[in-house]
Amino acid sequence: MLCHVFLFASAVLMAAGCVKPNHTDSLPMPTSDASSPGDVVGKVTVGYQGWFSAAGDGSPLNAWGHTNMETWPDIRQYTRAYSGDPFYQDGVQQPGFTGNLGNGQPAKMYSADDQQVANVHCLWMQQNGIDCIALQRFGSYTSPGAVKNFHDSVDAKMMLAAQTYGRKFYIMYDCSATDAVESDWTNTIVGAQHLTSSSAYAHQNGKPVVCLWGVGKSGRGAVADWENTINWFKNQGCYVIGGPLEGFATDTANQPAYNLCNMIMPWMVGKTAATNFEADYASDLAYCTAHGIDYQADVYPGTAFYNTNGGAKSPQNQIPRNHGLFMWTQFAGVRAAGVPSVYISMFDEENEATGILNCAEDASSIPAGEYFLTLDADGVHCSSDFYLRLTKDGAAMVKGQTAYTTTLPTPSVLSAPSSLTPHVLSSSSIKIDWSAVTDAPCYNLKRATINGGPYTTIAAGVSGGTYTDTGLSPNTTYYYVVSTGHINGGESVNSRQVSGTTTN
Repeated sequence: MLCHVFLFASAVLMAAGCVKPNHTDSLPMPTSDASSPGDVVGKVTVGYQGWFSAAGDGSPLNAWGHTNMETWPDIRQYTRAYSGDPFYQDGVQQPGFTGNLGNGQPAKMYSADDQQVANVHCLWMQQNGIDCIALQRFGSYTSPGAVKNFHDSVDAKMMLAAQTYGRKFYIMYDCSATDAVESDWTNTIVGAQHLTSSSAYAHQNGKPVVCLWGVGKSGRGAVADWENTINWFKNQGCYVIGGPLEGFATDTANQPAYNLCNMIMPWMVGKTAATNFEADYASDLAYCTAHGIDYQADVYPGTAFYNTNGGAKSPQNQIPRNHGLFMWTQFAGVRAAGVPSVYISMFDEENEATGILNCAEDASSIPAGEYFLTLDADGVHCSSDFYLRLTKDGAAMVKGQTAYTTTLPTPSVLSAPSSLTPHVLSSSSIKIDWSAVTDAPCYNLKRATINGGPYTTIAAGVSGGTYTDTGLSPNTTYYYVVSTGHINGGESVNSRQVSGTTTN
């Protein structure tokens, strides 16, 4: 979320032993003491920057933007991407990179101002238990010009994608108390773009949701100014989420502003594995409950800022993800504390390595010879969609749909089905059955007419363990394999091959 450069305290590496012993005790269902479940209460929300632009993307900027990336995206599911990214390395911007990834494929970056990109992101959210999107809108976006026009365009595309894939969204201002967010809300969000009129715009307690991030933060304005801004939005009929820093409950100077909010989401990014997340969540929830405020717990995968700050200020892999154990500790803390609502920092934050979207697994999928934090950094190979799948499991646990456990249940990579069985039905059809795979989001059936392939995918995203292949030629042998997961997005290796020969 934070656009500015920041420094963390010294890194605390998370060892596997930091995770509490496993237990799957039944816990009471999470409840909210202030509001009933709605579009944000009792839901999982993810922060969405949407700020990546590229030269040649045809956007209002039509230039490279936010290229100080710590992680590198997996772009295999995007139909358009752009070459020549002038990314940063060790705090220094490099010339536009037109080389290849470690695997020999061209190194390209996507643009957020692309309807297909918005669609893919909302599809991933739909597939992985993310209910709501907090669209980031910085105070600087309120001034007329190309930057504002770019983000207006991205927001409109995300609205359409949210409608298509059944997600909710709301505007989240990352701002100072005196930024022109009131006029932006009136003239752009409600007026020109009609975002709040969308069927996908989030409402809580019958009111359109807006978030103000930076409440009480040093340098973001006086408490009286925050009170005025919060009250202005409430007077417009909005449900206001306040985004302070962690520790707000003891920040007495700014509590008059915090206590005006309908919901509070304190920022946890920068907290290390030494943190007792369960205790922090429980304490914050108790404060909010005592003041009649809804509470949204913040969860994040880990973070680093080496490429932006340079190694003298920010080491590589500063707060490690520890192949998902760090994030799962937070999900378990949320569930144990009885918090019903979660905010994930963030979906697409490649700059601070907090993004949970599909990103590079290892050196084969980052620009060759360059440094980016990859998902195997802590010694375990994780598929590019691992943190989306982890989020799906975490969301189910927080909502009480699965048992509470402190042991990470998400496999780092998906396995292929261990057994396939072909059944020849006729001269034109063969049915293939296969064994189920734990945590499998879907399966893909592939076929060849040559022993050993190459294979063509004939059915992608199959939800069950069977598929009937029709329209085949008589007296012909067909060879089949099955993979697990979404194609080009965390997909497993192929299963062993089986074959069947159609009748005459």
